[in-house]
Amino acid sequence: MGGTVDLRPPDFDSLVDAARLLRGVAAVTPLLRSDALDARLGASVWIKAECLQRTGSFKFRGAWTNISRLPEDRRRRGVVAYSSGNHAQAVAAAARLQNIPATIAMPLDAPAIKRSRTESWGADVRPFDRDAVDRVGFAEALAEDLGRPIVPPYDHPDTIAGQGTVGLEIASQCRALGIVPDAVVVPCGGGGLIAGIATALKTAMPGVPVHPCEPAAGNDTLRSLEAGRRIALPGPVRSVCDSLLAETPGELTFEINRQVLAPGIAIEDADALHAMQVAFEDMKLVLEPGGAAGLAALTSGEKPCRGRTIVAVASGGNVDAEIFVRALNGPETQ
Repeated sequence: MGGTVDLRPPDFDSLVDAARLLRGVAAVTPLLRSDALDARLGASVWIKAECLQRTGSFKFRGAWTNISRLPEDRRRRGVVAYSSGNHAQAVAAAARLQNIPATIAMPLDAPAIKRSRTESWGADVRPFDRDAVDRVGFAEALAEDLGRPIVPPYDHPDTIAGQGTVGLEIASQCRALGIVPDAVVVPCGGGGLIAGIATALKTAMPGVPVHPCEPAAGNDTLRSLEAGRRIALPGPVRSVCDSLLAETPGELTFEINRQVLAPGIAIEDADALHAMQVAFEDMKLVLEPGGAAGLAALTSGEKPCRGRTIVAVASGGNVDAEIFVRALNGPETQ
């Protein structure tokens, strides 16, 4: 029931239509700055706070758009998704709001807060062992058994279009502020968010480089961009950045990203945790490790930013208390 992926990338008009579908449902998240953060980095840094989005991450945009564009006869059956947490919550919420059932395949080691919030939206969570089971195959079997379509987390034009509305908002907000960023840094897992943002900015802010930011242990997009083809990482990826653990870029997302992205940036887990600490201390924002990857590229020095204007996408804030406390306690516990 998952069907084959439509390999035609979404265009700018598709993103504009997705913004129409999301109007009044998703939040237009703020573009924030902090004197303390600017002084810390010697730069003008603007944070696109998707941690304040409905369900705590950008994923709601793609889930709502994808489900909304399903033909009515397919949508009313309900949907299936696979996710370690943020997409799971987004699909569960979008399904509840559209009065349809949702079944979510979720790895056993997903953060407890993400599983509980997914279930709180009424979704049926089906756990699996990510070391023993292929998540896509597991979800496809569920979809076939239930007679429902799959809502992919990134490798689908409708998901990418919804996530790309982040880029439309960045461009509009920068225009209102009278700024043109020297770069945009974006957390990257499967590549849907950054593919959508880059698609938006290619038209709305041409010439602004967009950098994918990944955990060093899961830098499949960085390696793939360097190689000019999709690279699969060997074995399961392990990182505190649980939302960015793709082992290979999506087929459609990479087709877009190889044409439009600036070089990738890899960060260490300790850098992600430090960026979470900085975001809380300087901006009073709660980020999860993967959601802090863009900011981590700046605070770690992996992306030099002194004297420049940078937009960093903070893609999510769904973090377990244990990890958040670990981040706030600083490097001696990391």
